[in-house]
Amino acid sequence: LLGTSSISKAGCAAQVFLVLFFVFVELLFLTIMAHDRFAAICRPLHYPVIMSPRLCVHSTLATVLSGIIYAALHTINTFRLPFCHSHAVQQLFCDVPSLLKLSCSDTFSNQISIFVSALVVGGGSFIYIIKSYIHIFSTVLRFPVGVDRKKAFSTCVPHILVVSVFLSSSFYVYLRPPAMSAGVKDMVLSVFYSVIPPLFNPIIYSLRNEHMKGAIRKLMARRLYSGNILRIKEAFPIQLSHSHAFHN
Repeated sequence: LLGTSSISKAGCAAQVFLVLFFVFVELLFLTIMAHDRFAAICRPLHYPVIMSPRLCVHSTLATVLSGIIYAALHTINTFRLPFCHSHAVQQLFCDVPSLLKLSCSDTFSNQISIFVSALVVGGGSFIYIIKSYIHIFSTVLRFPVGVDRKKAFSTCVPHILVVSVFLSSSFYVYLRPPAMSAGVKDMVLSVFYSVIPPLFNPIIYSLRNEHMKGAIRKLMARRLYSGNILRIKEAFPIQLSHSHAFHN
C-alpha cells in the first residue's frame, strides 16, 4: 500500500514477475550488445549484414516474448506454494529467494528450477559474452597503437563493467544457498542488479553515439544562449525596446 511497508499478494506477484522479466531482458540485451561489439570491431565490413535492422527487430521481439514466458513460469511456480511463516519479506521488493523462505512446504523443486534456469540463461550468456570479448581483444591488440585502439577499448569497457556488476550481484542473490540468511548485503546487491544497469544504459549506449552527443551539445548551447538573452532582457528592458523601435 502507498505510504506503508505492506503489499498485497497480487502486488507482490506483479513485482516478482516484473523483476524476473526485466532481469531476463536486460541479460539478453547485454548479450546482444556483446555480439554487436564483436561485429563492429572484428567484422566491420560485414556489420550491416550481421546486425541488420531485421535481425535487431527479431532479436528484440524474441527477447521480450521469452522474457514474458520465463517470468510467468517462475512467478506461477512460486505463488502456488503455501505461505505460513512470517509474511515479512526481508528485501526491498518481492523476489523469489525471499519468498521461498516464507513457504512452509518443500521448495526443493523451486530451488532446482531457479538454479537450472540461471545456469542455462545466465551461464550461457556469460560464456557467449566472454567468447565475444576474447575475439574482440585479440583483434584490438593487433591494431596499431593510437586512436583506433583507444576508441575500441573505450567502447567495450563500460559494457564489460555493467555485465560484471549485473551478473555478479544477480548470481549471488539467486544462486546463494538457502541456509544463508538475508541481510543488508542482499538488499544492496538487489539494487546493483535491478537499478544500476538500467540507470547506466543510456550513458553507456546513447551518450557514446556521436549523433546523440552532437544533439545534446546543440540543446545545451541553445538553452544557455536563450537563458543569456532572457537575463539581458530582464536587466535592460527599456533599452532593448527602444532599440527594437529604432530599427523598425
